[in-house]
Amino acid sequence: MIFKIFVGFAAAALATAAPSLYGDAERGAALFQSKNCVTCHSINGQGAKTAPDLGKRGAEEFSPTSLAAMLWNHAPRMWGALSKASTKVELSAQDSADLFAYFYAARYMDPAGDAGRGKRLFAAKRCAGCHALDGTDAEGVKSGLQWESLANPIELSRLMWNHAPVMREAMAKKGLEPPTLTATEMNDILVYLRSQPQARGNKPVFQPASAETGAMLFQIKGCADCHKGKLSLDKLASFGSVSEVAAAMWNHAGAMKQSSELRPEEMKRLTGYVWSLRFASESGDTARGAKVFATKGCVSCHTNGPGPKIAGLVPNSYELIASLTQHAPLMIQKIESSKKAWPTLKDAEMRDLLAYLRSGQ
Repeated sequence: MIFKIFVGFAAAALATAAPSLYGDAERGAALFQSKNCVTCHSINGQGAKTAPDLGKRGAEEFSPTSLAAMLWNHAPRMWGALSKASTKVELSAQDSADLFAYFYAARYMDPAGDAGRGKRLFAAKRCAGCHALDGTDAEGVKSGLQWESLANPIELSRLMWNHAPVMREAMAKKGLEPPTLTATEMNDILVYLRSQPQARGNKPVFQPASAETGAMLFQIKGCADCHKGKLSLDKLASFGSVSEVAAAMWNHAGAMKQSSELRPEEMKRLTGYVWSLRFASESGDTARGAKVFATKGCVSCHTNGPGPKIAGLVPNSYELIASLTQHAPLMIQKIESSKKAWPTLKDAEMRDLLAYLRSGQ
């Protein structure tokens, strides 16, 4: 599985934009093993249990900045454990991007839904009128339990797109208005269908493909002809789950320009591109970042002390993560020798700090 993410960090206020960097989840999965992360961490329950599961959703939005903040805050404990195990871990910026892509793909399945609500919705939204679950088909329509997309939410989005005209035409002949679905409703219906005995072995997977080629397809398929200006997806796209994409594809199929059907690989690439837009403008405030730089003690070492001057030299979260892994032991030693506590950073503080560092002030 290849999952490439565009991460062009456009800073707010006076901060300058950082160069793009691509993350590959397949390489990230390999790094998770080769860098021995798996000896402490797990991904969705697979791996060691002595450190947090990096595949679980948290209350905060998961982004490169939040990963940087998490690693920074846990640096003393993490490197203390590595030191005891005589293990050394250093990451490049590319390694950091690849690991983020791996964690990101593992986290972005839908949150838990409600099968009871899904059952009621399957009837109320008139899905059961055609997609019966008793093994019979109405006019050749597949039973809901035969949908291959129950185990592949990207494929579900593709089918929502490809078959929307036929489904809407069939409903119009019956004098019915196509129902709209929220992301929660879509997820509940999928949870209900997956809960059926015939479908319980279908474990959902999230496998987007190259964001770079997805961006090309976005142009070729004519998506960019409509999604520009106020309708540009870099302004509108904030999909928090795969069901949000499927619901959007269904709800807007009648209004969207549908020039051709999408093949499975094309949908995977477009999904990779749409998800990449979530991080295309991860911004911060330079003025607040300057305060973070001062109040968290960075200035005592990186401006007035022996530490390297880092203003303008840390363009994105991945470079910060790389620097942390390469210099954490020395930084921890310096701070401990000064009898000061290791400073922790909230996600918002990390965003602002990076905006300030990018600005080069």
